[in-house]
Amino acid sequence: MVIFSYSKARQQFSSLLDKASKDGQVFIKRRNGQVFSIKPEVNNKKSPLDVEGLDIGISKNEILNFIYESRKRT
Repeated sequence: MVIFSYSKARQQFSSLLDKASKDGQVFIKRRNGQVFSIKPEVNNKKSPLDVEGLDIGISKNEILNFIYESRKRT
């Protein structure tokens, strides 16, 4: 566990971020005893909507016909 004082964190902020990136998390402690943590954000390049499709054996035209029929009845 790496703890930086508030003053040291201000003076060496770039180093603090590098250390957090390498170690996963660093802490900053104020004189009054409050402690804060800095950790790198997880960067997933994939969209949460990027999911594998399912092959349910229905063609594109069948799906479009189902949609058309459901809208026609309403």
